[in-house]
Amino acid sequence: MKILFYSPLKSPNHPVPSGDRLMARLIVRALTSLGHEVSIASEMRSFMRSADMRDALKANMANAADEIERIASEYSGSSVPDLWFTYHPYYKAPDLLGPALSQHFGIPLVNAEASYSSRRNIGAWETSQELLIGSLRNAAVNLCFTRRDRDGLQAAVPEARLELITPFIDSEPYLQCEPAPEPGRLITVAMMRPGDKLSSYMALAESLSLIRHLPWTLSIAGDGECREEVERAFAAFEPGRIEWLGALPEEEIAELLSRGSVFVWPGHGEAYGLAYLEAQAAGLPVVAEAIAGVPEVVEHGRTGLLTAPGDRTAFAEAISDLLCDNQSRQRLAGEARIFATGERSISGAAESLRRILDICVR
Repeated sequence: MKILFYSPLKSPNHPVPSGDRLMARLIVRALTSLGHEVSIASEMRSFMRSADMRDALKANMANAADEIERIASEYSGSSVPDLWFTYHPYYKAPDLLGPALSQHFGIPLVNAEASYSSRRNIGAWETSQELLIGSLRNAAVNLCFTRRDRDGLQAAVPEARLELITPFIDSEPYLQCEPAPEPGRLITVAMMRPGDKLSSYMALAESLSLIRHLPWTLSIAGDGECREEVERAFAAFEPGRIEWLGALPEEEIAELLSRGSVFVWPGHGEAYGLAYLEAQAAGLPVVAEAIAGVPEVVEHGRTGLLTAPGDRTAFAEAISDLLCDNQSRQRLAGEARIFATGERSISGAAESLRRILDICVR
């Protein structure tokens, strides 16, 4: 099929790395591997950080009208696509293109990783959610990456067609690096942004302060607008404990992870967290909180340890357990690598996409 792919939050071509950009790229690769011809329909972002951005919503709608006209013209005649595929429409980033263009072309619409929250029916976000409801209802299928999202969509739009597909990664870069864990080396990989990311960094610093007596070091790969706040959170630790690496390219992340013993990241507000799958693919057990979508990508007792949300002591104790019990750490590490490279591979996701599209679209 000729597929037009659109991600209203962040295009696969966006210059700033993030989990959203990575998953958009992975979906495109999975669809392409099935023989489909995938084109990025638009680079337009509809992101609205706060609910009071009504002017931004009006501007986005005006831009969308121009984009709809451009795309309709560009893909007319023999270039008409067979399918429109939207990745991650939600209250902060509504899809202002897909519903109109799929109707214009007379083609099926597929949504992936849509999410709905009645608590967000305020200001400009209320309009976003109204648009989302219509899109969910009319889509040929809505792909859900977590049971949490699926249950939320089912409650909001009972008639919507929903299919579950588990989060996945391309594990090849991580398989190329043989695990060589350095004793006591903790790793975290996360951007330094306001909100949940900063909250997780603060929680991690607090938890680690409870186990200062243990001989660990922490390597942090990440950067962003909250860098100063994150550095202050870890400032009380003695020199040499914290290694600041900044943002690293994928190949360097894989090499870094291969030398770690434990991946530590609380995961506040994570939709699921591809970084957890990458760490597990590299052979690291994970310590995280059992919060949001994290349990969708980390299996407690099999590939890592999940602690109660907000319990800093339990989080610290879980890290301590793996630092002090290498046999348990090795067992979890081995299972983590099998889980991420086998059960959560891009090839497996491609087959799931093939099955779902064959049933729901063709």
